[in-house]
Amino acid sequence: MSFDSFGLHPDLMRAIAEVGYTTPTPIQAQAIPVIVGGGDVMGAAQTGTGKTAAFTLPILQRLMPHANTSASPARHPVRALMLAPTRELADQIAQNVGQYAKYVPLRSTVVFGGVDMNPQTAALRSGVEILIATPGRLLDHVQQKTVSLGSVSVLVLDEADRMLDMGFLPDLQRIVNLLPKARQSLLFSATFSPEIRKLAKTFLNDTPTVIEVAARNATAENVTQIVYTVDRAEAKRAAVAHLVKSLGLKQVIVFTNTKIGASRLARELQREGIPADAIHGDKSQGERLATLEKFKKGEVEVMVATDVAARGLDIAELPAVINYDLPYAPEDYVHRIGRTGRAGASGTAMSLMTPEDQRLLTDIEKLVKKTIVREALVVSGSSNRGERSGSGGERRGERRSDTRGDRGWKEPERSSSRASPYATLATPKSAVPADPIFSQPYQSKAVPSEESSAAPSPGTTTASPRASVRAGLSSIRRAPKSVPAILGGKPKSST
Repeated sequence: MSFDSFGLHPDLMRAIAEVGYTTPTPIQAQAIPVIVGGGDVMGAAQTGTGKTAAFTLPILQRLMPHANTSASPARHPVRALMLAPTRELADQIAQNVGQYAKYVPLRSTVVFGGVDMNPQTAALRSGVEILIATPGRLLDHVQQKTVSLGSVSVLVLDEADRMLDMGFLPDLQRIVNLLPKARQSLLFSATFSPEIRKLAKTFLNDTPTVIEVAARNATAENVTQIVYTVDRAEAKRAAVAHLVKSLGLKQVIVFTNTKIGASRLARELQREGIPADAIHGDKSQGERLATLEKFKKGEVEVMVATDVAARGLDIAELPAVINYDLPYAPEDYVHRIGRTGRAGASGTAMSLMTPEDQRLLTDIEKLVKKTIVREALVVSGSSNRGERSGSGGERRGERRSDTRGDRGWKEPERSSSRASPYATLATPKSAVPADPIFSQPYQSKAVPSEESSAAPSPGTTTASPRASVRAGLSSIRRAPKSVPAILGGKPKSST
């Protein structure tokens, strides 16, 4: 079978020839006729088998009657909406749509978060027939009233299992409510769990055509999978550097489970002299796209990434991927290793595992229905570093003990009566004498008489200044104030 058998427009066939497609993949051969006929499709295929072309080419064919070169935005309403879970995947789809529609007068654009909205708003207001978007940024434009979805006739959910995850479901429901009910819905992904398959049917108008060109959640046969066991997690960084150098890998993606772990590993590899960079959600969209572009050009040999880069990215002839951390969700393993071995090429998927990761590997093998080969990886010098670190800790402990002895510090002696350990700690005496005014009880003093206020006789002790002040304050007496008679006071005498 060839693409000529689909009856596609000559301008589309011209673009297909330039891309280099000659024979359709199994998912393309089964999905394109159904989509051209207007039916809903739920397609599952291995990653790297051409799912993007499987839905883009027939959508372009269906929109050909609306193609025009008019400058009026009203002649270019949004007719096809393609949703993707990540910014990188949305940008990748937009690039593919641009390739396939190169000679077709149909406009397309992509909107996603992390970048300025103004250029996206300008593109939307100029009119586009095909809109590729992430859910969050699309809702932002809907709220700003810069896009109308009332003319959408085709809805595409790429990587539908992640799109229909609980985190995306509320936004997705809001978007679907804005679309016309009379539409064509297409769902494509590499994995479909039974729960996701059941939930996806609620977003399809008709009974969908289910297309599965391989066993569910299967991995590509041309990808060699191997698991290297290491004794502890700290040895993984040295293991990655060892694999990259010993195998001579000039282009490899290393997957981690955390963003901080990705940045840390990239810095460690740079110290080893390996051109590496990280890509994860904490970086701006400009930084992520710049890193991805350097990786494609070969300026960066190792791209350390979280699962944000695991879906939909098409790196030509990527020879290998490394799972620094085994994914918590077994489905993500299928998407990760699907970055290599694309379009019929061979690839290698290596994973690092500690004894604590056994449960994660068991879940992965249960999903892919395959036992993955295990090999012990011994990196020269990694264990010695651990031993030196341990011995250094002991020496540091010894030095701390010796230092305490030099300072004369002793552990408090304990009496046989189990006295408090703080009993031997004496409270230091203050060098300043205590003021007796704070220790003696209060005593009222009588008003001094004239004799007492006279000068002291010879031989008597003069009172301290503080006592004199107290005596003077106590001698002050205020004269009683008269109270008016109306308030109960004594009336003033007439004399």
